[in-house]
Amino acid sequence: MESPFDDDTTMDEIMRRWPQTIRVVIRNGMLCVGCPIASFHTVSAAAREHELDEVALRHALEAAASSKSGIDTP
Repeated sequence: MESPFDDDTTMDEIMRRWPQTIRVVIRNGMLCVGCPIASFHTVSAAAREHELDEVALRHALEAAASSKSGIDTP
């Protein structure tokens, strides 16, 4: 599966473009929703900041972003 976002995409961009990813963020105990730093943090930076496995987080975000449940706007 090709990733719907690249390494430079910020958490804010991911959550805005694919709102269904917000569930992944919350489920992982991340406080990115509404956080001013989310517009600067990439998935790598957010995983590091929250001491999460980056690969697992990226896969979960990619799966949510690729799912048809939720809003997927251009």
